[in-house]
Amino acid sequence: MIERIAVLTTGGDAPGMNATIRAVVRCAINKKLEVMGVFRGWWGLINEEMKLLNHRSVSGIINQGGTILKTARCPEFETEEGRKRAFNTVKKNAIDGLIVIGGNGSFKAAHIFGRKYNVPCIGIPASIDNDINGVDVTIGSDTAINTALAAIDNIRDTATSMERIFVVEVMGRESGYIALEVALAGGCEDVIIPEKKFDTSTSLSVNGERSRTIDLESICHDIVEGNLRGKISWIIVVAEGAGSAFDIAKKITEMTSLETRAVVLGHVQRGGRPTAFSRILAINLGEAAVECLLKGDSDKTVGMRDGKIITVDFELAITKKELEVDRLYNLIKVLT
Repeated sequence: MIERIAVLTTGGDAPGMNATIRAVVRCAINKKLEVMGVFRGWWGLINEEMKLLNHRSVSGIINQGGTILKTARCPEFETEEGRKRAFNTVKKNAIDGLIVIGGNGSFKAAHIFGRKYNVPCIGIPASIDNDINGVDVTIGSDTAINTALAAIDNIRDTATSMERIFVVEVMGRESGYIALEVALAGGCEDVIIPEKKFDTSTSLSVNGERSRTIDLESICHDIVEGNLRGKISWIIVVAEGAGSAFDIAKKITEMTSLETRAVVLGHVQRGGRPTAFSRILAINLGEAAVECLLKGDSDKTVGMRDGKIITVDFELAITKKELEVDRLYNLIKVLT
């Protein structure tokens, strides 16, 4: 029987996490459950940093970015000793189930912990990288894209006015999701992502790996040809995991003799007020997560697919999510 649950936010923060916490707390209280808020993710579970939340605890946070519960990386939770301490906290505080708000890494940890200690765990996907397999979109990814897009639109204004080339670096260590979406919506001329291999002798090494390269020669060829036709500006979006905007911009200047500037958007993409889409998704999934625990579900994440709320086993959710890389990349080039 479920009487008390705990909610925590882990991994990288995403806009809409607060809206998710609010939905979980108020839906759970409506079902006569007690809710413990765990601070700083798995670290808080290990160190018993938590408090009982009530209806007012989550007042006025639906429009705030970040997470009132804070989040932190916790290498200690990857150890058997760390997970055992976390389980002791669960037992000591009579917690009957966990709701874990986070991304791929968070769900991997919940999958291991829940199975090892027989603790019911339900995930709510919140990640700007949209990296949860089996669901269409994660909480926060829409906001991050719109934040980056607003910056791209502003850069377009100065790129056109100054007749310059810009290389704009967005987040995405292992995924080109944000870069692809922003390049497409921003009308950008090119995109460089971890999933797309560029095979040419004139290239930049990515993190020293010669097997993954960036085809600067063909990009520079397109830029020069465009310039001869009278195209006065060019924007290239690069995912951080595919290369450095500064290195790429420097190389383009050397190869084309055209002034190229680099912009790194960085953590501005994680913050800001969540969009209506991110908030509504958070509310729906927060309610669904509470219902899953009450039904006795575990080792799953809730999510949205084809407009419907579904559940996906953690084992599937944490496998690599495949993007429509070739189609979207080719579409970006066609529209240039």
